[in-house]
Amino acid sequence: MKRSYKTKAREEILAFLKGHLEQRFTAREILEAVCAHATEINRTTVYRNLDRLCDAGELLKFKESNQDAWYYQYSSQHEHCDEHMHAQCSICGRIFHLDEPFVEDFADRIRVEYGIDVDRSKTIIIGKCNECKKI
Repeated sequence: MKRSYKTKAREEILAFLKGHLEQRFTAREILEAVCAHATEINRTTVYRNLDRLCDAGELLKFKESNQDAWYYQYSSQHEHCDEHMHAQCSICGRIFHLDEPFVEDFADRIRVEYGIDVDRSKTIIIGKCNECKKI
């Protein structure tokens, strides 16, 4: 098993993302936020730590079909985050964890009617959240 070290960069990244639990950020946005507090942390270090945190299951990594960038979100608040689907607001980017039984029914229906096994860990339903609908 690989040993995980608690470095300043890792702690800064986690602190930033834990402060924004329901949001997702690009690596560039995370880099800018982290460097605002710790100027000695460089781009390569941030990218390397993002990969390691994803491998460790502490971060979710999303890629929208119409975007070139990957998005990251803190996930340790949601155990087994790779076993359920997510919804994302197309306006503010907030991520919602869909743990309800209807998600199981939805995945079963897709399988039965279309012959597709839904990969829950990579499925994101895009829409507009209630807060953004008010704007």
